[in-house]
Amino acid sequence: MIEIIARTDYQRRREILTRTRARSVALDADLMRFVTGIIEDVRTRGDRALIELTRRFDNVELEASQLRVNEQTLRESAARVAPDVIEALREAIMRIKRFHEHERQASWNIEPVAGVRLGQRFSPISAAGLYVPGGTASYPSSVVMNVVPAQVAGVPRLAVVTPPQMLHDSPAVAAALLELNVTEIYQVGGAHAVAALAYGTETIARVDKITGPGNKYVAAAKKLVFGAVGIDSIAGPSEVIIIADDTANPRFVAADLLAQAEHDREASAILITTDTELARQVKIEVERQTKELPRRSIIEDSLKSYGAIIIVETLREACDMTNELAPEHLEIITRDAEEISGNIEHAGAIFLGAYTPEAVGDYFAGPNHVLPTGGAARFSSALGVNDFMRHTSILRYSENELRHTAPMIAALAKSESLDAHARSVLIRIDSLNHSVIDSMNR
Repeated sequence: MIEIIARTDYQRRREILTRTRARSVALDADLMRFVTGIIEDVRTRGDRALIELTRRFDNVELEASQLRVNEQTLRESAARVAPDVIEALREAIMRIKRFHEHERQASWNIEPVAGVRLGQRFSPISAAGLYVPGGTASYPSSVVMNVVPAQVAGVPRLAVVTPPQMLHDSPAVAAALLELNVTEIYQVGGAHAVAALAYGTETIARVDKITGPGNKYVAAAKKLVFGAVGIDSIAGPSEVIIIADDTANPRFVAADLLAQAEHDREASAILITTDTELARQVKIEVERQTKELPRRSIIEDSLKSYGAIIIVETLREACDMTNELAPEHLEIITRDAEEISGNIEHAGAIFLGAYTPEAVGDYFAGPNHVLPTGGAARFSSALGVNDFMRHTSILRYSENELRHTAPMIAALAKSESLDAHARSVLIRIDSLNHSVIDSMNR
């Protein structure tokens, strides 16, 4: 089910790495045309389009007055959640909020030279939209991870969209929204929900940024509306790399590979190890533990297509391979995990030691689990407070400083053939010079 790749089988190793990198959201031309039509329909017809598209794609009949979920419906769904889940949600929210509070940046200003004051003013965006997907699994943890940084940033309005019946079928999602005091919720999903958030309808006011995972239609819609609104990312399939040596427990490593593989059939779970015996034991454990898991079919497909146990000569070689893939998640289970992590340049999140499985980050530890996928860790980072903030530059020049720098500013403007730019600076100096001459003549 999961393949062991020998130290010297470089061709097979390259094939696995190439196939893993090739996974992406398939935003093909036909898909983009189809989603463009949906977006234009919502832009032009508003609520009527939402109602018709919901009937078409979800087989649910709604009236405009039913698009927004009332609080009673939310509470009725959340009431079905077990007390231990509620307790865990509250603790997770507290820990995640505590982490994100450290990300907040304060406005600042400096005076680099006399007569010049420069700075940045940090302020939250006015409205954020969160997409909560339906499908085979519900993710209250993703609700928490998207809502908390927006709330810590101070976003005054947060709107949630989710497919019809999602809150009924997934009471833990309803409970998470209730615990987070999110009350603006709409039972509409798919690309049409993204369009509504981006452009607004009679019922759903537009937002400034859209975050949250979704299927390929949601991903395509987010890509198409980017520019009209901000988005978090175009998320691809999830992934983990585990770097381990002979100190690692094969049962732990196998369990972590399986935890990743159960996400979906395109999830990738790769172990890179220097120890041949560990590789053998992990393969045995993977096969044994898989038989006990309800999502066995998904796991088997994932590991067959995008899973591997790769044996290398050195841990430095393991780090080089990891940097090449730039994974969403990286676990390091070695003697000197922190020292090894110093060789990692590209990873969305790094989990150190035998007792830090990826699941602690998915649910509870505090850092955000919305991470760059598909190699995007080379240039992007986890979702955080700053994704919901704007920084505005503040500039103030004195008369003397403008007089001193005007010739240089004008020279640069004229070098770009922008004479009006130069004039807008020099006209002030001319005016100041005439004022001085006039005062001397009086």
